Amino acid sequence: MNTNRSLPRRAALAATAVAAGLVLAACGSDDSTNTAGTVPATTTAPASPEADRHNQADVTFAQGMIPHHRQAILMSDMVAAHGASADVKALAEKIKKAQAPEIETMSGWLKAWGEKVPTGHSMDGMGHGDDDSGMPGMMDDQDMNRLGNTRGNAFDTMFLTMMIEHHEGAIDMAKTEKQQGAYGPAKALADDIITSQTAEIAQMRQMLNAERS
Repeated sequence: MNTNRSLPRRAALAATAVAAGLVLAACGSDDSTNTAGTVPATTTAPASPEADRHNQADVTFAQGMIPHHRQAILMSDMVAAHGASADVKALAEKIKKAQAPEIETMSGWLKAWGEKVPTGHSMDGMGHGDDDSGMPGMMDDQDMNRLGNTRGNAFDTMFLTMMIEHHEGAIDMAKTEKQQGAYGPAKALADDIITSQTAEIAQMRQMLNAERS
């Protein structure tokens, strides 16, 4: 173009070059296999899995509540053999059934987070060691032995008294999770524990008042 002295011809060549450039650009955008000279498309990073959105408070809640629930199951298992009241036995069975699926759920969270699921004597919900016996409402070995050695109406009274304290401890742990936790399902479970165990505490207090009267 620069060596051609004819202005009309130079103009025609310029128009042809522009048209060719537009065609090439169009071909490059339509052909998905032609990536030469193109800017890679930006991709949105996938959202973090729900299990990743947790904090230490969530881990502490699950690792503490699992042995707490296990002890509630152990206490409830004693009722069938040692208790006298049909109402107390029915309540104990209800408590027992509620704990097992929640233990499974929390164990699944801990595994997904790469955290330890409480196992063994120090975290088996039986009051062994300082790791769990110091948790709110947790019974120690002496408490559990006293309950296991009691029978009849005296057992019912002791079971209800101890389970009220146990439930109150679980509620305290759940309230801490609601305030400090970040994992939605854990906070929802904490809310369920507060609601259900508050209602059971009221029921157990009524049972104790009935026994005393």
